[in-house]
Amino acid sequence: MVSVGSGARLRRTPGGVLAPPSRLTGISRMSQTQPAAARARNTGMLGLAAGAIGVVYGDIGTSPLYAMKEAFGGPHAIAVNPGNVLGVLSLIFWSLIFVVSIKYVALIMRADNKGEGGIMALMALVQRVTAGDTRLRWVLMSLGIFGAALFYGDGMITPAISVLSAVEGLEIATPAFKPYVIPISLAVLVALFVFQRQGTASVGALFGPIMMLWFATLAILGTLSIARYPEVLAALNPAYAVAFFQANHWPGFIVLGAVVLAFTGAEALYADMGHFGRKPIRYAWFGFVLPALVLNYFGQGALLLHDEAAAQNPFYLLAPSWGLYPMVVLSTLAAVIASQAVISGAFSVTRQAIQLGYLPRMDVNHTSEREIGQIYIPIMNWGLLLGIVALVLGFQTSSNLAAAYGIAVTGTMAIDTILAFVVVRGLWKWSWTATIIGITLFLSVDIAFFAANAGKIVQGGWFPLVIALVIFTIMATWKRGRELLNERLKDLAIVVEPFLEGIAKHPPTRIPGTAIFLTTSHEGVPHAMLHNLKHNKVLHERVIFLKVVFQDIPHVDDSERVEVRPLGNGFTKVFVIYGFKDETNVPRALELCAPHGLEFNMMDTSFFLSRETLIPTNKPGMALWREKLFVSMARNAGSVTAYFQIPTNRVVELGTQVEL
Repeated sequence: MVSVGSGARLRRTPGGVLAPPSRLTGISRMSQTQPAAARARNTGMLGLAAGAIGVVYGDIGTSPLYAMKEAFGGPHAIAVNPGNVLGVLSLIFWSLIFVVSIKYVALIMRADNKGEGGIMALMALVQRVTAGDTRLRWVLMSLGIFGAALFYGDGMITPAISVLSAVEGLEIATPAFKPYVIPISLAVLVALFVFQRQGTASVGALFGPIMMLWFATLAILGTLSIARYPEVLAALNPAYAVAFFQANHWPGFIVLGAVVLAFTGAEALYADMGHFGRKPIRYAWFGFVLPALVLNYFGQGALLLHDEAAAQNPFYLLAPSWGLYPMVVLSTLAAVIASQAVISGAFSVTRQAIQLGYLPRMDVNHTSEREIGQIYIPIMNWGLLLGIVALVLGFQTSSNLAAAYGIAVTGTMAIDTILAFVVVRGLWKWSWTATIIGITLFLSVDIAFFAANAGKIVQGGWFPLVIALVIFTIMATWKRGRELLNERLKDLAIVVEPFLEGIAKHPPTRIPGTAIFLTTSHEGVPHAMLHNLKHNKVLHERVIFLKVVFQDIPHVDDSERVEVRPLGNGFTKVFVIYGFKDETNVPRALELCAPHGLEFNMMDTSFFLSRETLIPTNKPGMALWREKLFVSMARNAGSVTAYFQIPTNRVVELGTQVEL
């Protein structure tokens, strides 16, 4: 019964049909506040910046564990010599500046949807821009769906590579630990996912201090190494990056696949913007995270300039021998935090996809009474864990996983660039010249990094692509299947106006109480209503046609949550409007109808739901195999009752058959 709205509310036209009112094209967008901005005023900018360090920067913050190691010690390692070391460092530094600082922090983070970021928010903005071009909209939405699908591959690889890289530090302490790296990594990962059902509120307060300690440690270790070998600072000159390619040609290009590991997690800055706000994330990046990362990378480079053998693991070899075990512990904690951020992000993206109509309903458990963003989705949790365990057992080492990592990251970043510049042109009204120059510049860099990783598809890059293709197929099929189902139901529907006229002329027996019929139709009579009238021959004294509409904005204020439209003769049409990040609680929403003269006593109210039995056919719409897939997903979708938090003892389900 989840209905995805186009952003429009409804009014009655002279012909009796419910249609969008002229005063609104959806929820009044100017009335929406940015939760993060409000929190910034209440909590303080520094507090939010500290929180952002703990949540937003976990992924990119653990990149020093493996980026330099892959460049000089991985399967496609480049020779350790001064020119190569300075060249790779220069590439890492200018990638952090260009890709992270300029592209994401300065540009893409401006493309927010009422304070929210991420691929789903970006898709919502693109939908508005391309509303008049159906073909372009379809292409860009398909691209966005594939980008969201790639995120799930990233969500599997990040915990696996981060924890493996951290635990591999034990091998540096003593080779005797090597047989235990995988078992310890699996134990940490399994414990992390088992803990998810408890929620992150109890440990969230620890994330910031631990990650601040982590970045401070990165900075200190790097600074000490640079102080010993200050000549490494020459790599700040981009000429060394140019000279690196001139000297190494194709092998140098392939090393870009390792360089990209230095900014994995950059997309998290944008995706988590709604939690902290744009300014705290920017302040944390420029004021603390970026300097710490640069100092550590240059410290690793300084070590390599004077010790080629350090290529086996330059990160851990920066630490003094007495500090190896504490560094392994701290690294593991940082890896767990990075993993937690990705896992929470996967839960959030999944809920958004459900409410925007790209995935079937799933059980969504709220783990905090105060923070609606803290959720737990069991099927997603165990699915991610299964994929991660398979990755660890299949790839064995972080170096092997690095090949799979780059494809997911660079693919997502390229899609972000394309969608962002559609927004730049459509909403910000940049000139065509500026838009073309901008997208050419940024997309060229994205494509270069993607191409460098494309050669690793056979070695592991296939994994995120396969995952993305599977999830893309699921999301596209569900979206199209719901559209097709609504079309079929619309063909079978009876328009409200003539139905009400018929009821007035030939009134059936009315019984006490309130009946709420959930519907997906704007103007049709709910099928459950027709079946109830046909079989039971009665109507309740008060009949409510309830339609749930999901807007393409993150949150809807309670003042605009419901719209009540009396239809006469005891009938009322009620619209309940949610943003794609709002908690779906229909009984709570119905309480907001009281100011409109509509009050509900749950003990005197029954909810009638229509349960469709779907039958795949060869009718135009979708390929038969996709129809069968859609039917299977619909059959196994979560309960409407649970999703909308309707009391189970107040629900009546009536079935109908629909041929697709």
